[in-house]
Amino acid sequence: MPSLWDANRRDEILARVGSVTDASKQRWGRMTADRMLCHLTESFKMALGELPVVPLKLPVRYPLLKQLAIYLLPIPKGLPTMPELLAAPATPVADARADLQSAIRRFGERDRAKEWPEHAAFGRLSPNAWGVLMYRHCDHHLRQFGA
Repeated sequence: MPSLWDANRRDEILARVGSVTDASKQRWGRMTADRMLCHLTESFKMALGELPVVPLKLPVRYPLLKQLAIYLLPIPKGLPTMPELLAAPATPVADARADLQSAIRRFGERDRAKEWPEHAAFGRLSPNAWGVLMYRHCDHHLRQFGA
């Protein structure tokens, strides 16, 4: 399973982020390229404990559903997200790209043995689960923009 703990996969995502421009158009959904980049950056801030989020009481907190959602099931297009992950102000694509690449690098440098914050929807996650989830989330949105 691809994970951001794998340096090659992290480099792949960083390169794909680098290919997003003002001209990148979404293949589905309503996000613009700059909003998508900001959304991903906010999700990394949540993962790093830099962005507090309100825990949601959802069925995906149950271990079996959590494992299925993180490791197996495709991420549905148009899935609602936490408001905190959409609250960042609009930023020029070049700046949003640089912010996201910085957040991805900070994630890759984080000590996996330290305690991790809870995910708003999934609750407690292992470092391995965080690595897979963040890779899959990035891949989902980068495919959304053909990157």
